[in-house]
Amino acid sequence: MRIFSRLSVIILIFCGACSSERNTFVNRTFHNVTAHFNAYYLADVKLKEVEAEVFQNYKEDYTQILPVFIPLDSATIQSNAEKLQSSRELASKAIEWHKISNWVDDSYYILGKLDYYQSNFDDAQNTFKYINVNSKNDDVRHQTLITLLHLYVDQGEFENANFTIDYLSKESGISEENRYELYRTLAYYYEKRGDKSGVIGALDKAIEYSQSIKEESRINFILAQRYQREGFDALAHEYYEKSLIGNPPYERSFYAQLYAQQVAELNASKDLRKVRKYYNDLYEDPKNSDLKDVVIYEMALFEEKQGDTELTLDLLHQAAKEPGSNPRVKGYIYQKLAEINLAEFKDYRATKYYLDSALTHINESDPVAIEITSQKESLDQYVFHFERIQGNDSLLTLAKLTPDEQKLVAENHIKSEEKRLMNEAEALQKPQSTSIFDNLLAFSDRGSGSSFYFDNSVAMQQGAIDFRRTWGNRPLQDNWRRSAMSFQSTAPTIAEPIESDSTATETESLVSQLPTLDNLLAEIPNSPEQIETLNLELEESYFELGKLLYFDLKETEQSIDNLETLVSEYPISTRKPEAYYLLYLARKDLGGNSQQYVSRLNSEFPESQYTFSVNNPDAASGNLAYVESSKRYEQAYNTYYDGQYQSSKTIIKSALEEYPLTRNTERLLLLDIMVTGKTESRARYRDRLESYIQNSQDSNLVELARNMLKPMLSQAELAELNPKEIEASDSTQVENMELTGKGEDETLAESPYTYSETSTHIFVIAMEPGQEEAAKSLLPDLESFHTANFSKERLRTGNMTMNRENSIFIISPFSNAEKAKEYYSKFQKEFKSEGLPDEVKSNSFVISIENFQVLHKSKNLEEYRTFFKSTYK
Repeated sequence: MRIFSRLSVIILIFCGACSSERNTFVNRTFHNVTAHFNAYYLADVKLKEVEAEVFQNYKEDYTQILPVFIPLDSATIQSNAEKLQSSRELASKAIEWHKISNWVDDSYYILGKLDYYQSNFDDAQNTFKYINVNSKNDDVRHQTLITLLHLYVDQGEFENANFTIDYLSKESGISEENRYELYRTLAYYYEKRGDKSGVIGALDKAIEYSQSIKEESRINFILAQRYQREGFDALAHEYYEKSLIGNPPYERSFYAQLYAQQVAELNASKDLRKVRKYYNDLYEDPKNSDLKDVVIYEMALFEEKQGDTELTLDLLHQAAKEPGSNPRVKGYIYQKLAEINLAEFKDYRATKYYLDSALTHINESDPVAIEITSQKESLDQYVFHFERIQGNDSLLTLAKLTPDEQKLVAENHIKSEEKRLMNEAEALQKPQSTSIFDNLLAFSDRGSGSSFYFDNSVAMQQGAIDFRRTWGNRPLQDNWRRSAMSFQSTAPTIAEPIESDSTATETESLVSQLPTLDNLLAEIPNSPEQIETLNLELEESYFELGKLLYFDLKETEQSIDNLETLVSEYPISTRKPEAYYLLYLARKDLGGNSQQYVSRLNSEFPESQYTFSVNNPDAASGNLAYVESSKRYEQAYNTYYDGQYQSSKTIIKSALEEYPLTRNTERLLLLDIMVTGKTESRARYRDRLESYIQNSQDSNLVELARNMLKPMLSQAELAELNPKEIEASDSTQVENMELTGKGEDETLAESPYTYSETSTHIFVIAMEPGQEEAAKSLLPDLESFHTANFSKERLRTGNMTMNRENSIFIISPFSNAEKAKEYYSKFQKEFKSEGLPDEVKSNSFVISIENFQVLHKSKNLEEYRTFFKSTYK
C-alpha cells in the first residue's frame, strides 16, 4: 500500500507538471526538458539536415571568388518539403504545448528560418521582428537580428539592412558565436554592395571569432582570392597557405597551392621552362586526373600574359577537351576563346559560337551567364544575317547556272567535303604524347600511322568514303545477314548483338554527314516564288546587318558596304530612306562625302523623317525631345480636330524640324497626311498614304494607314489585298480614330517584350502553391520526358519563386525560338504528369532570356502570356 501511495503521489505531481498554465518550478522544469529534448531538438535536427544537404549539393567554383554564403538551392529545399514540414510541426508543438518553457523563442526562430528558406519572406520578417520585441533571451534576439539582416540583404532592402546594422552596433553582450555570424553577414552585405574592402575587413574580423577550423579555412581562401584580385600578392600567398590548414577538400587545396605558386613565383618568374615544367608536372600527377582542364586553362592564361596568342588558343582548345570535375570551368574556357577571337581577330561568328558553348556549361542564373547573354544578343543577330546573306547569295548564283553547271558545282562540293573529312582523319592519326607541350608543338618524331586497318583512321575514312560512292548511304552489313533477309519467315526474330568499334562508328557517323548530290540540287531555287523569297530575305539582312554593324559593333566601313549593296541591289526597297540616313551618318563619321545622301533623301523622300533629320542636324534629341514633340503632337491634333488645318500643319512642320527623330515622328507624319486629306486633292492624299505604308516601321500605324486608304480603293484593288487586311475596320471606324485619337493611342500601347528568333529561350511552367504541392512528380516526369524525347539537348530543369502567387519551373536552354517552340508543341501534345492541372499545362510558355529579365522584374505573367499568344502561337 505504501508503494502504491508513493506511485500515486508521483503520478499526481507529473500530471500537474504537464499543465502549461501553472508556472511552478516543477512545471517549468518539466516543460523545459520536454521542449528542449523532444520537440525543439527534433525540429532543429531536421532543419540542420536540410542545411547540410544544401551545402553538400553546392559545387564550389574555385576559378571565381567564392561567395561569402553558399546560396540556397530551391530544388533541394523543395525536395525536402516533407522534412521541413515535419520541422515546422515540431517547432509549433514546442510553442503550443510548452508555453512556459525557455525554448519558445528558439522554436519561433526555427519557424522564421523555415519561412525564409521556403521563400515566405514577409512571414519570416514578421516572426523575426516578433522575437526581437518579445524575447528576453539576448542570444536568441541577436541571432534573429543577424538572420533578419541576411534576409534584408537577400531582398536588396539595404535601408532596412542599414537600420539593423546600426541597431546591432548598439547592442552589448553579443556572444562570440553570434559575432562570427554577424561579421560574416556584414561581409555578405558588402559583397552585395560591391564594396571589396568592406568584404575583406568583415571577413578578417569573422576569423577572430571562428570556432570551426574548416570554416576558417574557407574564409582564408576567399581572402586570398580577393587579395590576389587586388594585386596584393604577398598577402594572397599568406592566406592561401593559411587556407590549407584544417584538412580542406582536395579540390580547394589544389587551387590554393596552384594560386599560391602563381602569386609567389610563376607570375614573377622569367624562366619560362621552369613555369611550363611546373604545369606539366601538375598535368601528369594522377591525383589531378579530374582537374586537367584547370591546369591547361591556367597555363593558357599564363601564355596569354607572354603574348603568345596562337599557343594560348591551342591550350584553350585542348583544355576544352580535357576531363574536369567542374562544368563551369568549360564555360570559362569557351568564354576566354570568345574574348580572344573578338579582341584579336574581330571574328564575330566564332565569338558567338564560343559564347553559345559557354552558356551550355554555366548556370543561366549565374551573373556570368547573364553577362554573356547580354553580350551575345547583337552577335546572334550578326551571325543570323551574315549566314543568311552567304547562303541566299550562293543559292541565287547557282540558280542562274544551267542544270549541268549546277551538277558540276554540287559534285565539286561533295569532293571538297570528302577532302575535309580526310584531313580531319589525318589530324586524328597524329601521335599523341603525354606532355601537354609535346601534344601542342608536335615535338615527337614517331611514325605517322598504324599498319593495322582499324587503328588507321585515314584508311578507315577513305574506305567509308569509297563505300558511299559505290553503294550510297546504306548501313554496313555482313553478307550472310544480307542474304538471310531474302528468306525471312513471318515469325519475329531477335537481332543478335553486334560488337562495334568506337572508331569505326565515329568514322561512319562523319561520313553519313556528307550531302548527297540529289539533296544539294534540291536546295537550289527553281521557281520565281523561291527566288523572290530569297531576295526579300537578302534585302532585310543587308539592312539589318548594316544597322547592327554601325550602332552595336562600331564597324563603320563594313556597315557602309552592306548598306550600299542594299540601295544598289534593291533600289525600290522600303528601307531605303533609313539606309540613306545611316550612310549619311557613317560617311560623316569617316569624314567622307555625306552630303550626297542629303541630296538623295531630299529628291527621293522629301517627306521622310530622315530627310527632316539631315536637313536639321542640330535638332534636339533624347527624352527631352520626345516630351516636347509629344506636346506639339497634342497641340497639332487639337487644332486639327477644331478644323484649323493650316495651323495644325504649321505645328507639325515645326515639330518635325526641331525634333525630327523621336518616337512621335511617325505619328506626326501620319497626322500631317490626315491634314492633307482635308486640304489637298484625293490623289495627293492617296499617294502620301501609300508612301507612308511602304516606309513606316510601326506596324500599328501602318495598319491604321491601310484602314484610311481602303475607302479610296476600287473593288479590284481591294481584292488584291491580303484577306486579313480586308477584315480591318470600316471607314467610319477610321474616321472615329481620326477625330478622337483614342484608337491611335490604344494602338500605340507598346509591349515591354520583343521577339527575337535567334535569342536563347527557356520554357516556363507557372503554378500556385497548392498546385505545386499536388504536382509532386513533375520533376521526375520531366526528366523522363527529356530522356525519351530530347536526350541529346542537355536540357536542365530548375525552379524558383516568381511572386507570392506563383512559383515557376524552368527548362533550359533552347538555342533559338524555333527549338523552344518545338519543345512547347511536343510538351502540349505528349507530356503527362500526375497532379499537373490541364490549366497549368496549357498556360505554360516559352520566353527569351532577355524577355525573362523583364518578366522577372514586373512579375506580370498575364501580360507576358498575352504577348506569347500573339507572337509565338
